[in-house]
Amino acid sequence: MSEQLMPPGVAPGGGELALAQVVRQRVAARLAAYAGEREAAGLPVEDEQARRATVTMLLAEELGEQRRLALAQGGPVIGAAVQEQVAQTVRDELFGTGGLERLLADEAIENICVNGADAVWVKNGAGEWRREAPVAASDEELVKLVRTLAARAGGEERRFDRGMPRLNLQLPDGSRLFAVMAVTGRVSLTVRRHRFPAASMAELVRLGVCDEQLAAFLKALVQARKNIVIGGGTNVGKTTVLRAFAHEIPCEERLVTVEDTFELGLDTDASVHPNVVAMQAREPNIEGQGGIDQAELVRWALRMSPDRVIVGEIRGAEVIPMCNAMSQGNDGSLSTIHASTSRGVFTKLASYAAQAPERLTLEATNLMVASAVHFVVHLGWDVAGRRVIDSVREVIDADGAQIVSNEVYRPGPDGRAVAATPLCVETFHDLVAAGWDAQQASSQWWGAAS
Repeated sequence: MSEQLMPPGVAPGGGELALAQVVRQRVAARLAAYAGEREAAGLPVEDEQARRATVTMLLAEELGEQRRLALAQGGPVIGAAVQEQVAQTVRDELFGTGGLERLLADEAIENICVNGADAVWVKNGAGEWRREAPVAASDEELVKLVRTLAARAGGEERRFDRGMPRLNLQLPDGSRLFAVMAVTGRVSLTVRRHRFPAASMAELVRLGVCDEQLAAFLKALVQARKNIVIGGGTNVGKTTVLRAFAHEIPCEERLVTVEDTFELGLDTDASVHPNVVAMQAREPNIEGQGGIDQAELVRWALRMSPDRVIVGEIRGAEVIPMCNAMSQGNDGSLSTIHASTSRGVFTKLASYAAQAPERLTLEATNLMVASAVHFVVHLGWDVAGRRVIDSVREVIDADGAQIVSNEVYRPGPDGRAVAATPLCVETFHDLVAAGWDAQQASSQWWGAAS
């Protein structure tokens, strides 16, 4: 087995990242020079496959040069395995997501939390945390990585500096990255993985989020064009459930999605939804101009002839145009919201409406919500710590400062939703007309309503 030598000043073991930075900088410089030579010669820009081949050649040359340099200066020996690790690290930085690449390749990882380049924690689907190796040689290199990812994301200006110390973007695999600097002791970033990008009701059943009877009921809500708000805490699976609801929308319908940062990806699979427009809010530029928030995008969406409008997450003033969309002919629209209980969804909606420019009173907000939202579906955790749907509320009416609703599914002994209060008769018949199995429904608890 061949051996590779470390350059002077690079310690063995944890020094692979430092060596990788030396090699990356040299390869990047040579790659830029090579591209300039091709341009001067009138040759076309290399495609990615050719560029990867060029990088492989340059890597071999640079690692050989580092070996000769280390031999001449008596540097410590490292093995061929480390040499390949360094080469892979450089390839990840030039073509992928740098030190995050190996973590993103691990399907068991759900969240990646970086509290500084060398303080890396990951959480798996079972909720277990473990510490991982550094993702960058230093915090300065971590900032460079974040800026590189932002530049590759394209589509809009996404700064990351002391003047704009936060960054929110979607990675190539659909994961969501949020980074912070200047207001924290060290550069920090969090990556939320989307392990189920093509969710469906059948997938929710397989994952144990709900049983087959509840899945059939939820599918009927979508097919009956009921407006639904999905509530729950952080990292409980609201986006996955929203995707599952959207999967049940007939493929011939036109959808317009509005998000703070692209996550849903409904426009990426034309076999399921061929007629989709996906819109993303935009940060202001360095002069503070050009910002477009979700509230404005929802208003735009209403002018685009949608059959349904889907807002990835209600978090502010967009609640009013969203409710207007739901109550003005775009039935079957969907959204999510952070709330600790299904009843708490109404409080959150009212709070956001009160902060909007319209400054609606609580009574006016409740009237708006009651006329727009048909159902609230809430997610929580069962006694075993698994994500589940724990409550479903049917919105009945508004009564002054209160939203009148029936909890048709409520948490059972294990935390999972079980049938509770019967549906309104009119709603029952709407769902049956949309294809819900009336006999199955009646066998649960709604026989009197039929």
